[in-house]
Amino acid sequence: MIQRVTVPTLFTPPVYAHASVVEAGTRLAFLAGSVPLDVDGKLVGPGDPVRQAVQVLANLDEQLRAVGSDMAHVVSTDVYVVSGETAALAAVWEVVQESGLSVGPHSSTLLGVACLGYAGQLVEITATAVVPDSV
Repeated sequence: MIQRVTVPTLFTPPVYAHASVVEAGTRLAFLAGSVPLDVDGKLVGPGDPVRQAVQVLANLDEQLRAVGSDMAHVVSTDVYVVSGETAALAAVWEVVQESGLSVGPHSSTLLGVACLGYAGQLVEITATAVVPDSV
């Protein structure tokens, strides 16, 4: 069971929860950063953070299915965007919202960073998800 918590004494978040609480005994998956590489290891969407975000989320969906979970069971993410501009971060966040991750909503941190691990990489998402008994 996932309990999403929005703390009434804090600001009302636009599309995420302040916290997610998972019952003890629940299986969790801690997913490595999902990156904008295709199945052949080639960068998707060079110079385009929105296109890269779409690929990152598709890869994240694959990771989740491989461990027996799905987007609706994600409880926490960190979204990294190579940019100091809030407009670029907002554009990537819009893709995240449309992906199904904000169903719940989940707890998330959106960060602008100087660089990521692959040449040309502009977006990466790490996630923690509940692995339900059956999806």
